[in-house]
Amino acid sequence: MLSLILAAAAAPLACDNKPVLMIVSGPTHDRARMLAYGKAIADSGLYKKLGGYYVAAGRPLEVFEGTPPANYSTIVVRFPCLANARAFWNSREYQEKIKPMRLNPAAGDYLVTVQAEVPVREDMVGKVGDHSYRAAFDPAQVEQIER
Repeated sequence: MLSLILAAAAAPLACDNKPVLMIVSGPTHDRARMLAYGKAIADSGLYKKLGGYYVAAGRPLEVFEGTPPANYSTIVVRFPCLANARAFWNSREYQEKIKPMRLNPAAGDYLVTVQAEVPVREDMVGKVGDHSYRAAFDPAQVEQIER
């Protein structure tokens, strides 16, 4: 009985089709390792399986206010829902094979957050993206680790 409860708790939630943005920001200390890490994410196919894709990546084009640390970068990945962002983060492949590539010592000091995507204002409908996904991406297709 306990194993069924643990399995249910570890199983990804269903996707509710409310897009989210995973934002990774901070200074990079080892660019070569981070490039290899990014390639490993791409090669894994996790984003493709879960509907994730980059909407912004890299160093600032311009700074309007403040002074970012040296080598500061931000990556923004859009997912169809929080369940799929969690499925990426908690996947066995990411946690056990990919994430360790940027640790010990840290290749960067990153803050990773997930934010709700704000719906498109009514006056912008038809002028920009439609705030939706037209294909289903099932988080259950990615093996998860127990947390």
